[in-house]
Amino acid sequence: MSDRTQLRVLGVIPARLRSTRLPRKVLREIAGKPLIVHVYEAARRAPDLADLLVATDSQEVVGACATFGIPAIMTSSEHPSGTDRIWEVAQARAADVYVNIQGDEPLITPDHIRLLVGPFRERPDTKVTTLKIRLEPEEMSNPNVNKVVCGVDGRALYFSKHPIPYDRDGIGVVRYKHPGFYAYRKAALDAFHRLPPSPLELVEKLEQLRFLENGIDIVVVETDAPTIGVDTEADLRAVETLLTGRRPTSR
Repeated sequence: MSDRTQLRVLGVIPARLRSTRLPRKVLREIAGKPLIVHVYEAARRAPDLADLLVATDSQEVVGACATFGIPAIMTSSEHPSGTDRIWEVAQARAADVYVNIQGDEPLITPDHIRLLVGPFRERPDTKVTTLKIRLEPEEMSNPNVNKVVCGVDGRALYFSKHPIPYDRDGIGVVRYKHPGFYAYRKAALDAFHRLPPSPLELVEKLEQLRFLENGIDIVVVETDAPTIGVDTEADLRAVETLLTGRRPTSR
């Protein structure tokens, strides 16, 4: 318990209403509640978080959160990424570590957050963390599933939408994906917001590459607890099935 009092951790759920693949997804109803409410309720169970709030660019999202007693603040509609939105929060809310809890990840668990925060306690020089989980064969060629390759010290070498690494000789290799959870020191958020989008970031459309291209290490921790990031109608149905305890209907 003393460790938790020494490190103040703020959870932030960036929630942009204008999403392209699944319009208005953070307000889509699942089992009687908006998606964003499920995300908040799941993350709130994490004892590592000293506080938790939603950061959005929509008064409609603020209103929906208020209905369920969820703290939400307005942030600029000009932010191109959730990381920039959390940077704005960090300018007014002091914390040792900021945890980025994507607004479309209702299956986040307290253990996911514990794993994200752990490196900051173990290695005070940690600047950014994220998670990885074994990639399933059917996810290999799906560009909506982001992949990560790490060094022997657990630091990220590269992120891609392409299946990496390439198994040239077919010897068999374990590949990893990463759910969209991150934790940062404020200095890392400040650097990210100050730096222009990097060349690889622009090619891959993966904002975390900006850190790597500018020499800011990302520590990657493995989890075996899968999540479902809600990007499509099928994702929405799969999450609803899990949250309501229903079994999928056989066809």
